[in-house]
Amino acid sequence: MKAGKARAASKAKPAAKPAEPAMDVAVGHRIRELRREHRLSLETIAARTDLSIGFLSQIERGLSSPSLRVLATLADVLGVGIAALFGAGHSADAASDGVVTRQLQRAELKLWRTGISKQLLSPAGTENRLNLFLVHMEPGGNTGDELYTHDGEEAGLVLEGEMTLTVDAETWTLKTGDSFRFASRRPHRFSNPADDAKAVVLWVNCVTQAG
Repeated sequence: MKAGKARAASKAKPAAKPAEPAMDVAVGHRIRELRREHRLSLETIAARTDLSIGFLSQIERGLSSPSLRVLATLADVLGVGIAALFGAGHSADAASDGVVTRQLQRAELKLWRTGISKQLLSPAGTENRLNLFLVHMEPGGNTGDELYTHDGEEAGLVLEGEMTLTVDAETWTLKTGDSFRFASRRPHRFSNPADDAKAVVLWVNCVTQAG
């Protein structure tokens, strides 16, 4: 009888709500910081991105995990490269002239809902126009079905696994050792088509617009 009551109590106990990922909170705070630096209202950002004010507010509060497409769109409006959204502070033992980034100092952006993470290999900062990333894609990781665009140019080299890249209306499968380059204003998306293997890509983004 007691065992039955225990089971009933266990079933009745509500599941604990998972905490919001710290990464979403950190990115949201960084976006809000940059928006305020540029003296832009949520209404202005919404008008320039076609994103709702409510959704933007959720992103800034860390209540929503934005896709890479959304982050690229916001970076464009804020006049920065996507690396500026990492929001990493400079380590005390980092090179003072911003030349060297030690392995343990890499800032990382985890898009946990889409299975993609980006490690920033170059020094962080809003003034940087050329940024180097190490992109990890979990099996099935992708940027979504919708093509997206942003400022600049990008290029990359597949270091491990394979990736599917779509630019405009053409799609390629790139394997280890294959590379690519295209203008970021061309609609694009990418993914890891494998079911059981991670893909790792050395990725370069060059921002051309003024910050």
